[in-house]
Amino acid sequence: MAQLAPGLGVDFGTSNTAAGFMLDGRPRLISFAPGQTTIPTTFFFDFDTRRMLIGEPANQALLDGTEGRFMRALKRILGTPLMHERRQLLNEQVTFVEIIARFLAQLKARAEAEAGVTFDHVLSGRPVVFHGAGDPREAAAEADLRACYLAAGFREVEFMPEPQAAAIASGALEEQGVTGLIVDVGGGTSDFSLFRSGRDGVTILANHGVRIGGTDFDRAINIDWVMPHLGKGTELRKALGSGSTPTPNHIFNDLATWEKIAFLYKPQNRRLAAEMVRLAHQPEKLARLAKVLEGELGHDLSFAVERGKIAANGGAERASIQLDRIEPGLVIPLSADALTESLARHADALALGARETLRIAGLDVSSVEKVVYVGGSSLMALVSQTMKIQFPQAVHSYSEVFTAVADGLAIAAGDARSINRPDP
Repeated sequence: MAQLAPGLGVDFGTSNTAAGFMLDGRPRLISFAPGQTTIPTTFFFDFDTRRMLIGEPANQALLDGTEGRFMRALKRILGTPLMHERRQLLNEQVTFVEIIARFLAQLKARAEAEAGVTFDHVLSGRPVVFHGAGDPREAAAEADLRACYLAAGFREVEFMPEPQAAAIASGALEEQGVTGLIVDVGGGTSDFSLFRSGRDGVTILANHGVRIGGTDFDRAINIDWVMPHLGKGTELRKALGSGSTPTPNHIFNDLATWEKIAFLYKPQNRRLAAEMVRLAHQPEKLARLAKVLEGELGHDLSFAVERGKIAANGGAERASIQLDRIEPGLVIPLSADALTESLARHADALALGARETLRIAGLDVSSVEKVVYVGGSSLMALVSQTMKIQFPQAVHSYSEVFTAVADGLAIAAGDARSINRPDP
């Protein structure tokens, strides 16, 4: 008879989510569609049907132009006051704790239907840092995520740093005496775990993290290459008197930030855009900004940037950001060199993060025998290029980048020997 683990492992991600449980001694990820073991961490509030859609149906509703409100990257607001503010959505006042809980409740129901058992216990992944080392929001972020799981119907909630789970999934349990570094670059954070494998499992030597992920890569590209076409960096005539003043940066910065887009569609921002069009020296550019706000096209714009980023990273000769939804024929070229230029400071921060992990453990570069990449954004060329410079003698390999954390959490939820935790 199949033996099921008592807990569900959940990797609730900024961009994608996966969950799994142990079946016959192996991790089994729940299926969201044939061959699909991850689900986009996206939400759509359909104004006509009065339903909240999640995952691919949410993405499709946005692409179809369905009347409603789209949200993504809500993990990045954990620990902030926004989590507990009540907002009017679909004829009810809800908080983001309740919104995320509904997403997790659907995940729980799918897992239970597939496993044929009730999951009261959840082992959740968490980034090494939500906001930053020493940030006062750290404890609040974990408390918020715990509250989401409890509201979703789980009774017991435990957490494990995501790169630790990835270390388990990478096969480290079967290796002996190897010192390795997990580089987990997800949608919202980049986490590092230095581990050593042994007979009793995986010993974590040090954890470290930085608040940099794929959404930050998108933001940098968006600000550098797209926002100038919407008026960023242009001048406005002063409403009174002579002279000019720069366009305010905040509206462009927020429009390029995944988790802030949904909050931009306010009457005062639309009025601001209209006033900027009236005063602009280059009104055709500010008119694009006004159209984005009026038509609530901010997420369409960011998805176009993400697609352009992936194409440029993949070496496409004529990669570009296609903005036909904003203006027919508006295409912004995005070369590999342009990508490198926009992401250079993030590459530097990743290098510093890896070195800090070694410093915490009291080890030097030569101690690292293998580097294992997980997380969807680890597929960006700058990640492996940066790490190979830092660790030239190590073996570099990719695990299951989209599901390694969920696999490890499922294993850890059912195997007490999986991990030896470092001293606090």
